Amino acid sequence: MSNTNDWPLWEVFIRSKQGLNHKHVGSLHAPDAEMAIKNARDVYTRRMEGISIWVVESVHMHASSPLEGEELYEPANDKIYRHPTFYDIPEEIGHM
Repeated sequence: MSNTNDWPLWEVFIRSKQGLNHKHVGSLHAPDAEMAIKNARDVYTRRMEGISIWVVESVHMHASSPLEGEELYEPANDKIYRHPTFYDIPEEIGHM
């Protein structure tokens, strides 16, 4: 049997019964995806609160740097159609 230090790290996402999206709940080591899902079920859904589990091997996750946030989101400011002030709302719709 291989040493657990050799097992890859998996990120675990759970969808709760009340939610529509999966939320990151933690990480764990497992030899493969099937075992990662079983371990995630045992560790993160003890009270039957989850209805769906996603596991992603950590080496496949990529993230932007918080230091690059301003330049990453800056191009969105040039797209005026993304702002609600760009659209005229008909009077018959009323208050939104």
